[in-house]
This record gives sequence, structure tokens and C-alpha cells, in this order.
Amino acid sequence: MQLKANMLMVVVTMFWGLSYTFMVIGLETLEVFNTVALRSFIAFIIAGLIFYKKLMHIDKKTIIYAAIQGFFLVFAIGFPMFGVKTTPASNAGFLVSLTVVLVPIITSCIEKKLPSRTVSIAIICTMIGISILTLNSAFIFQIGDVYCLLTAVAYSIYIVLNGKFTRSVDSLAFGIYQMGFAAIISGIFCLLFEAPKLPTESSGWIAVLGLGILCSAFGFIGQTVAQQYTSATLTGLIFSLEPIFASIFAVIFLDENITIKLIIGGLFIFGGNIIAQFEQFNSYQFIHKKPQTEKTV
Repeated sequence: MQLKANMLMVVVTMFWGLSYTFMVIGLETLEVFNTVALRSFIAFIIAGLIFYKKLMHIDKKTIIYAAIQGFFLVFAIGFPMFGVKTTPASNAGFLVSLTVVLVPIITSCIEKKLPSRTVSIAIICTMIGISILTLNSAFIFQIGDVYCLLTAVAYSIYIVLNGKFTRSVDSLAFGIYQMGFAAIISGIFCLLFEAPKLPTESSGWIAVLGLGILCSAFGFIGQTVAQQYTSATLTGLIFSLEPIFASIFAVIFLDENITIKLIIGGLFIFGGNIIAQFEQFNSYQFIHKKPQTEKTV
């Protein structure tokens, strides 16, 4: 089940890589919270219609947890939209992937223990890849970069809480209701700070429907279900593949360029994920200390 959960996480990550392209397209006609509200509402309605029986039997704990996660979702999917206004989609994906470092740090602080050696090596590989992709003499730290870093913080907290919450509630109902709360919260922000409207062009509808169906309905609910069977740290590591997918789709749909840095940095990130996955099969026994056998008297 853990292997299947990890594979589902990879597919979810691919769609989230595509989300940066949808964001850029959507922001041509819509404001940020308007887009977040629409994508969350679409995801809630579609998932609710498919799994409506699950929504009929819930408890107070599920509602409270869903409201908390809905709040963090608004910022986890809203901040990168502010970010891509001044930062290229590929660059935004790499900055957001700092989640891979923040998740094990937050988890270690909560559990008061250090990450395993395998995970530590995976984190180092991933950080090298992210550094290659983002740090250079021409790198300009813009306000969009700040928003992307705030996304990493909000999303790291979301992942850690998700790992805790999904073990005590029905994960599917919980995942659907959090999208509903995200729609309500972002809708309130939209009324306060923006002018609510529906897309008026086909590109706007493509962006909103893509974000709502693929990236939200399938993405966040799929993550919520899968995370029952894997750890928050591994979830964060798998999501480090997001910038690779973001760059690929940015090249295809937004005419951004492929560079040597993109290839080398991407390989380090991919390598970090592979190392992390091997831990599940005890394939890297040499990384761990072999337990000492007890002496018999």
C-alpha cells in the first residue's frame, strides 16, 4: 500500500507541476483569490457529487480538521499565484520545492528526533539540486520569490498536519470538506479585496477547470487519501519533483527555455527522491547501522 501511495503522490505532483502553467494562464483574466475560490469550489462540487455518501456521515473532529486545512490550503495555492506574477513559472516551482527541506525539519522538531540517514542524504541531494537551479550571480530576489517561499512554509505545515489528521478521521470526507472550506475562506478574501467574476475567455475557463479538476479535486484529495500510508517526510521528498514537472510544462506551454542548470539540478532532485524511496525496501542497508545481535549466555 505504501508503494501505491507513493506512486499516487508522484502523479499528484505531476499535476501540481502543471498548475504553474494554469496559474499564469488564469491570471491573465482573473485575480488570485477569485481563482482560488473557483478552483476550490469546482473541486468540492465534483468530488462531493462522486463521493456524496461519504459526506453524509461525519463527526465534529472531521469538520474542525477540514477547516484548519482549508485555511492553510488557501495560502498554499494562493501565494504561488502572487509569486508567478513576477517570477518565472519554472523558478517558482523550484522555490516552492523547499518544502522538501522544511517538512522533515518540522517533523523532527515535533517528534524531537533527527531524520534517518537515508532521508538526510536525500535532503542534501535535493538541496544541491535546488541551489543549482536557483542560485547564481544573476538571480534577483523579487517579491514573487518571497511569496513562493511563504508557499513552502504554508504547504509544509499543511503536509505535517495532514499526516496527523488523516490517521483519526475518514480521509476522503476530510479531503473533500477541506476544499469546501478553502472555497469559503478564499471567497471571503475575494469579496474583501477583489471584484468577484467568472472567466470571460476560453483560456480562463481552461485554467480554472484544470486547477479545479486535476490539481485540486484529484490532487489534494488524492494526497489526503495516500498520506494515510506514507510519512510526511517522504511526501515532502516526492513533492520535490514538482519543479521538474513545472519546468517541463513551462517549456512546452509557456516557451521557457531548457538549460544545462535545469538538467543538472533536476537530476539531483530526482536522485534524492530515488534514495528516499529505497529506504522503504531496505535497499540501502549500508547507509544504516546494522543492529547489534544480542549475545546469548
